[in-house]
Amino acid sequence: MGDEQEILLIDSNEYLKSGIHIGTKFKTKYMSNFIYKTRPDGLSVLNLKKIDERIKLAINMVCQYNAEDILIVSRRENGWKALKKLHQLTGIKVFTARYPPGILTNPQLETFIEPKLIMVCDPFTDKNAVEDANRTGVPVIALCDTNNQPNNIDLVVPCNNKGKKSVGLVFYLMARDFMKNKGLLAGNEEMPAKMEEFMEE
Repeated sequence: MGDEQEILLIDSNEYLKSGIHIGTKFKTKYMSNFIYKTRPDGLSVLNLKKIDERIKLAINMVCQYNAEDILIVSRRENGWKALKKLHQLTGIKVFTARYPPGILTNPQLETFIEPKLIMVCDPFTDKNAVEDANRTGVPVIALCDTNNQPNNIDLVVPCNNKGKKSVGLVFYLMARDFMKNKGLLAGNEEMPAKMEEFMEE
């Protein structure tokens, strides 16, 4: 039983096409656990099976919460299109561009929110959101490239978090499985949005 072919969330060719496994030339000690090899040009290549396992874990974690209790943050533009689409389909709260400081910690603010789970596209560029989450005891999922330090992150999802296609693919899978889990898609009903709609051209 144990050595059956692991079923991936999506065809491995789709993963490869999106470049989700292509890391950077720099690798942190922690992220080296997820690295399959280093290419001749010095770029690290992430292990596809580990990427898939971690995306599954992230989806399972996200599905334990209601849409209004989740916040996903992306300061970098490569995640904006995907997050807007995800929000439109699932109702999950998203912040694109600048993360407004204090929205988790200052109840005086009109924008104050109390999410129960936060996800960031890059723990470095989205560090303010990670810090706020840590202050308020909210668990954090982070997309981490080979050069990320996973400090104060509860669940690391190894992937190319700089590529628009790879970030788009992660959020496409998340939207699809969240909608299935929450009964927003019946049985074999197809996602009302195509994968391409999550990816910047």
